[in-house]
Amino acid sequence: MESATGGGAGELAGAVLVTLADREDAEELAEQLLDQGYEPCTVHRDMLAGEDDAEDVDWVIEVRTGPHGGPAALDEPHLHLLAEDYGGFAAPHRP
Repeated sequence: MESATGGGAGELAGAVLVTLADREDAEELAEQLLDQGYEPCTVHRDMLAGEDDAEDVDWVIEVRTGPHGGPAALDEPHLHLLAEDYGGFAAPHRP
């Protein structure tokens, strides 16, 4: 399920980035989101600029489309609540 983020900013318009500290939690939540109809739910590492310790990186679930077929940003409050269950957060992608 892990993949690199590719594509331009236009591809992420309306996307929500769900950030969690643990890879297993991110993969588990991504599976739940897929089951709920969100897509795609790609998981990748997010190392901040200047971050030295690869063990301290966050894991990000990139969600572009909600189960309703519209942008996932419409569901950001719901995604944020799910992320909080794992000690994380969700925020709309800002290009």
